[in-house]
Amino acid sequence: MSRVLVPLAEGFEEIEAVTVIDLLRRAGIEVVTAALAPGRVTGSHGIALHPDTDIDAALEQRFDMIVLPGGMPGAANLGNDDRVIALLRLFADSDRFTAAICAAPGVLAKAGLLAGKRATSYPGFLTPENAPGSVLVEETVVEDGKVITSRGPGTAIDFALALVQRLEGAGARREVEARLQRPAPLSPSEG
Repeated sequence: MSRVLVPLAEGFEEIEAVTVIDLLRRAGIEVVTAALAPGRVTGSHGIALHPDTDIDAALEQRFDMIVLPGGMPGAANLGNDDRVIALLRLFADSDRFTAAICAAPGVLAKAGLLAGKRATSYPGFLTPENAPGSVLVEETVVEDGKVITSRGPGTAIDFALALVQRLEGAGARREVEARLQRPAPLSPSEG
């Protein structure tokens, strides 16, 4: 069974964190949430979560992927934590998945993981100045090797399903997605 670490910092984006946690768990993936400090963590819209553990305890465990939710100041708090930066580099160096959504791809850039990679983020959070050498695109979900990025709260389901597919395959993704009952996109004439 795949294991995924989701670090939570004060000010995280709730839709992004909970959607990833929920859909990965629906796929049978073990997800461990870890706070930067012991205790509950409050998101950018006042919703508090009780993480499974703290980041120090998580450092002692083995995971296949690390996923950073965005939100502000959550993403900034992740980027300012040396343990998170060290974990990202460890995952990249050991050929494991690193993923981030919204403002959090900026944390991947700070860790030096986006050079030579295609990536996306919430508009303005990845720039040629803070993500030198990366190819910035405006796609919903961007996968480049073991790095996966996405745009924001509205793309959280697509992002989480892409993570499921990378870890458990297209069949697992189809199974989870079918249970979501997502409507087909509107055609231009309906919009």
